[in-house]
Formats: sequence, C-alpha cells, structure tokens
Amino acid sequence: MNTTQRFVLWIAILGSFVAFLDGTIINVALPAISDELGGGITTQQWVVDAYLITLGALILVAGSVSDAYGRVLVLRIGLIGFGVASVAIAAAPTAEFLIIARGVQGAAGAFLVPSSLALITSNFSGAAQSRAIGVWTAMTTSAMIVGPLIGGALVDFASWRLAFLINVLPIGATLVLLARGGFRDTRHADASIDWLGAALCTLGLGGMVFALIEQPNLGWSSPAIWGPLVLGAGLFVAFILRQRFVRSPILPLDLFRVRNFWTGNVATTFIYGALALNGLVVVVYLQEGPGLPATLAGLASLPMTILMILFSSRIGALSGKWGPRFFMTVGPLTMGAGALLLLTVSTEFSYWWQVLPSMIVMGAGLALTVAPLTSAILGAIGPERSGIASAVNNAVARVAGLITVALLATIVGGTLDLEGFHRSAIVTAALMIAGGITSFLGIRNPPREKTDGTSS
Repeated sequence: MNTTQRFVLWIAILGSFVAFLDGTIINVALPAISDELGGGITTQQWVVDAYLITLGALILVAGSVSDAYGRVLVLRIGLIGFGVASVAIAAAPTAEFLIIARGVQGAAGAFLVPSSLALITSNFSGAAQSRAIGVWTAMTTSAMIVGPLIGGALVDFASWRLAFLINVLPIGATLVLLARGGFRDTRHADASIDWLGAALCTLGLGGMVFALIEQPNLGWSSPAIWGPLVLGAGLFVAFILRQRFVRSPILPLDLFRVRNFWTGNVATTFIYGALALNGLVVVVYLQEGPGLPATLAGLASLPMTILMILFSSRIGALSGKWGPRFFMTVGPLTMGAGALLLLTVSTEFSYWWQVLPSMIVMGAGLALTVAPLTSAILGAIGPERSGIASAVNNAVARVAGLITVALLATIVGGTLDLEGFHRSAIVTAALMIAGGITSFLGIRNPPREKTDGTSS
C-alpha cells in the first residue's frame, strides 16, 4: 500500500465514520431524549427513522452525483452538511425540531458513504481492494457498534446533546486530509441527476414508514394510516417505474441483472434489517428493563466491536482469496445463533451469562460477514460504476433498518418488556438465518487467480 492509497483509505474511513457512528449513537440516548423532550416510543422511532428515510432515499442520488461530478466534491458537501446538522440537533429545543434536524443530517450522511467507498474501489484493485474494504469495514462497522458506548458515557456523565457535537472532530480531520491530499475529481459535462425520482423515492418511503410507525396508535382502519400507506406505496412504485425509462436513473435497474449484486442486496436486506433491530432493542431494553445506566448499556456491545477490529481485515483478505460465499453463509447463521442466546435473558438479569455470550457469538458472525458481503457486491460491478453500486447497497441496508425500526412496536407487541425483548430476538435470528440461506443459494465465488495471474 503506497502513501496515496493510505491517504485515500484514511479519508474513506473518517468520511464514513460519522455517518455510521450517528446511526447507532442515537440508540442509547433515546430514553434520555424522550425523558427531556417527551413522546415515548413513537418519538424514539421517529428520531431513528427520520435519519434513515433521508439517508436511504438520497444515498442513491449521492451515488449518481459521486460518479458524475466527483467523489471528493460529494464528500466535502456531505461532511459540511453533517456537521451543521449535528450542531442543530445538539441545540434542539423540541422533539419535532430534533426529528427535522435528524432528517437533514441523514440527507448529508447520504453523501458520505458512497463517495468514500468509491474512492477505495477507484484506487485499489484485486486482493489489495478486498483488504482495503476489510479495513474500511472493520473501522466503519465498529463505529456502528461503539456508538452506543460513546453515547452512553455522554448521557450518564454529561448530556445526550454532546453525543452529536463530537461529530465535529472526525469531520474536521477528514476535511484537513482532503485539503492536503491534492485530490482532483473527474467530472462529466453531460451528467444529469434524476431529482424527480429522488422526490418520489423519499416521499414514498416517508408515507409507508409513517403508516408503520403510527399504526399501533391509530389502527389500520384509520384513514391517517392506510392513506399514507397507499400513497407512499404508489409513489415508490412510480419511482421504480421511472427508473426504467429516465436517461440518468438514480437506481440503475440493470445492476440487478448481475447475480452477485442482486443476491448480495437481498442478503443485505435481511442482515442489516436484523442488525438495526437488534442494535436498537438491546441498548434500550437494558436501560428500561434491568435498569442499567446508559454507559453500561453501551458497553454491552463492546465485544462485537473488539471482534470486528481484530478480524475484519483478515476476513476481507481471505474472502478475496477464497471467495465470499462461505463467509456470507456461515456469518449470518452464526449471528442468528447469537440472537437466540438472548432468549436466556430473564427477570433475574445477568449480563455475563445472558448477554455476553450472545454478543461474542454475534460479533464473530459479524466479522465473518460484512467485508465479504461488501466485496462480493462491489466486486460484481465495474469500478466506473462503483459509486452508484455502493450507494444502492447502502440504500438497501438503511431502508432495511428503516423498516424493522418502523415495525418495532408491532414486533415487540407494543411494549419493550421482557416478552417483547424475546420476540425481537426471535425476529432478529430469523432474519439472520434468511440472510445466510440467501447467500448460500445465490452467491457465486469469482474465478480464483493463479500465481501466474491467469484465472482458474
């Protein structure tokens, strides 16, 4: 790895870090936010999903902009926007203001991940690319897992508001690296962006998610539920149909003709939907059930972080050598087994015997899964379309989390008590197992290179 590649890798890691960190740091702060600003479980769902709606919808636009106008430009826009939104969230006077600011923050976050990954795929190739993606995966996924730990410490010893102000540090570091790196973008003069498609996608997702979140409160018979649901579904179908004919689609449907790409995205739907559900439920339940402080609730996931840091880079390299199918099959099945271990949690609570075994097993499965999954999907698409390919995969992951969080009240039965916690663990395990089976049936390993450079 030369100096330029190291520069690129650190920029990609730091640029994505804040988006992943903020996606989960909010989880441990939710009880404190609802205590201060009110709203209960509905407000908690909206604080999470407002971010995921704009992130999941606009990440497709960002991927197109990244390929058309340059990865560095898009990364700068995302970093600055994310920093401004983070400050607004920290100063939020009401729950409604916070939810709107979270939506803005998600929109800015959409510009971070695809441009970061596209920088890697355009500067690394072959086994070096798989290893670089493994390092990127270890660091960014660790951000998702360590987020509750950082948030918990700030909630207990300072304020939940500071959990958002810390974003300024990695954002500032990334902007400095971009300025010193002397990177130049390649731009296409004839590029155009499908803004109408972006609006259809965002409004469609918003309508459906509103219905799923509010349904337990109002019931399916309420026009305030089935109206947005039907309208949202119609707008989303219109978005998909438009992508078949528009000159510059933000969701190029031809990508899904590639077997590993579409299969990997189906597996992503199951796996990341499960991760989002489990990540939210565990940290909230540990505070509201056994009554752990926010810091200890955040520490609960630390074993997953450690395992990711230790093994993701190595697993990424092995996946590049042996192919991703084995890892993408065994990893999710292992995480499913880890989720089922949470059924041992009882009213006589013990973290060491009831939660820690689950975190270790799930961490091992996560380390086996994420880098091979990312490599399989991006490796199936040419580097000239790496920005949009990364954007589509990340959009799928965020929308999957969006849906499972929106269904939270339905999954847990209205209240996140011990029974609801167990129901969530079963759903998490079922989704993980579905992801492993999908990978086994659908993923194909690419031809292995011989020592003389030819394919076998």
